[in-house]
Amino acid sequence: MTPILVFDCETVPDVEGIRKLLGLPGTLPDADVREGYAQQRRAQTGGDFAPHHLHRVVAIACALRRGDDLKVWSVGEPGEGEADLIRRFFEGVEKFTPQLVSWNGGGFDLPVLHHRAMIQGVAAPRYWDWGDDDREFKYNNYLNRYHTRHIDLMDVLAQFQPRAYAPLDAMAKLCGFPGKLGMDGSEVAAAVAAGRLDDVRRYCETDVLNTFLLYTRFRLMRGELTAGEYAAEISLVREKIGASGAPHWREFLAAWGGESGPGRT
Repeated sequence: MTPILVFDCETVPDVEGIRKLLGLPGTLPDADVREGYAQQRRAQTGGDFAPHHLHRVVAIACALRRGDDLKVWSVGEPGEGEADLIRRFFEGVEKFTPQLVSWNGGGFDLPVLHHRAMIQGVAAPRYWDWGDDDREFKYNNYLNRYHTRHIDLMDVLAQFQPRAYAPLDAMAKLCGFPGKLGMDGSEVAAAVAAGRLDDVRRYCETDVLNTFLLYTRFRLMRGELTAGEYAAEISLVREKIGASGAPHWREFLAAWGGESGPGRT
């Protein structure tokens, strides 16, 4: 079976990039740079969300389903630089050529990784292969929205229609899974500024596991898994996170409750 790699990124505004683009002095406090830029964005767009190229990656979480094993983890060590986090992620793609799965990865995570990898000078030849080195990639690569080497599950379920997009938290809970725990994306920047990067990494991991569980349900829906195989996948998830003993996984299991099979949510 092709390895399945589910991923999610957490980001904060790139303060140094904003300084560079706006010609702001290095003596101006980071908080003032962020707030000033947010005000500018609100005036320009009605919201303060930064464009993709000005999101600095602070955490990447992955769930790798390979062989008989499932591993969920945060890439790199806490506080490791953006370039190292991005490099480690693409090294995983290089090593395994996995089935990539995300929730809104095509709309956010991957465009951010593209821009930031270029800014940081990170190479990812396998990921960027359009068939130059492997003919199979000409007809099924990671870059094409309608190819399947990367499945943005949110996009696919919505039939590629933005008006039909559903939030991860809502779909996870409607399918009987825990949904988001601890925080949401709007709180990440403040948490990082307060020195709570570990909390952000744990939150990112729970988002990844919710996405993995939804992708498992998707595989059942499209006939890739039988009901028995689906039940075995769910049992494996419970077993793996239950064995870790980490507080966020104990909270995840407590929020999960009973069975999560179709018709039992």
